[in-house]
Amino acid sequence: MEAGFWNKEIETLSENELRALQLRRLQEVVRRVYEKVPHYRKKFDEAGVKPDDIKTLEDVRKLPFTTKEDLFVDYPYGLLAVPKEEVVRVHTSSGTTGKPKAIFFTKNDLELGAELIARCLVMTGTTKGDVLQNSMTYGLFTGAFVMHYGAEKVGVLIVPAGPGNTERQIELMKTFGTTCIHMTPSYALYVGSVIRDKGMIPERDLKLKRAYLGAEPYSEETRKKVEELLGVDVYNCYGLSEMGGPGVGFECKYKDGLHIWEDAYLVEIVNPETGEPVEEGEIGELVLTSLTREAMPLIRYRTRDLTYVIPERCSCGRTHRRINRILGRSDDMFIVKGVNIFPQQIEAVLMGIKGVAQNYQIVLQSYDEFIVRVEIDREFFDGRIERILKLKEEITEKIREAVLVRPKVELLEPGTLPVSEGKAKRVIDKRTL
Repeated sequence: MEAGFWNKEIETLSENELRALQLRRLQEVVRRVYEKVPHYRKKFDEAGVKPDDIKTLEDVRKLPFTTKEDLFVDYPYGLLAVPKEEVVRVHTSSGTTGKPKAIFFTKNDLELGAELIARCLVMTGTTKGDVLQNSMTYGLFTGAFVMHYGAEKVGVLIVPAGPGNTERQIELMKTFGTTCIHMTPSYALYVGSVIRDKGMIPERDLKLKRAYLGAEPYSEETRKKVEELLGVDVYNCYGLSEMGGPGVGFECKYKDGLHIWEDAYLVEIVNPETGEPVEEGEIGELVLTSLTREAMPLIRYRTRDLTYVIPERCSCGRTHRRINRILGRSDDMFIVKGVNIFPQQIEAVLMGIKGVAQNYQIVLQSYDEFIVRVEIDREFFDGRIERILKLKEEITEKIREAVLVRPKVELLEPGTLPVSEGKAKRVIDKRTL
């Protein structure tokens, strides 16, 4: 293994070599799902496309999209492309809005997931001398296990802490000399604030170097706040259970977009309304095709995540294309007074204002009004009402400037809002209750 690369040959393939590899794997996976998955055969036949029609990468557009609704056809085994006897693991989505999506893995799928995470960790500088505290949820969620096995592959010492019990998290960091953490951005903000409230200075009292944050979209301002609180380099990681977990895309040491491992995934950016491809560099919905998964390969899966492809090659030397950080989800958008608003727009404003603490909540009261409930530093509750009123007006005006709708702002003491140890629930929609 060369310093800075886990698999330099694959990570630095020429564009021609990479596209040729993608085409070969695309043709193989399309033929396999057509022959092995009745649901896909039916969809392809209805679209009037056969495996032999895929002669170029652009021909992927002839194939129908896969959506989350497809995952519930003949649930749970309807999209298996291998006999059930070859499946060794199942993970699911949270299922908070209904039946959870079931995602299956063969032994080779698990090995591939570990391989991709190994590349991700090594390109950020992690080595077998590091200690990684894995504070994601172990269980049906893919994030913790895939990161765990990838870190093991590198030879990193893993502390399988799981989420929650923040006092214990901090004690584990001190005891084992944790250098890397893996958690959600909302929980990282909370852990950082607790550490600071204890009077600890992470740069002095802990050995933290890097934080790998994912499982929920977050803003650049949140990254900076976590870096300040914990004294670490924060790396954005992207993945989804349907594609095998958190190793789909990852930032390198330059932190200038997420490298998508294109030998494993085919990337498209489409207009979320029309499904048509957008121009390179234009924001659209990320669509992914899994090129190497055995148990449950998905063709043109609509992630609902909004981003764009960064056209320039990265200075790190890797040739796999990058996408910008996830700007939001098309199904997270809400409309107030006819204006489209994403939670990340509000988060970016809040995390850039001095005096704002780590937690906030957006409450949709009606189609003409929304409330932003935000915790602020305890020092503001000192009896000087003018300070609170000034901060409230600053927050109100900056959000109005960002989203073009004036919110109602409620300032709260730290600890008022529920702490999220997993994916944060930032938006409460009372219009649907």
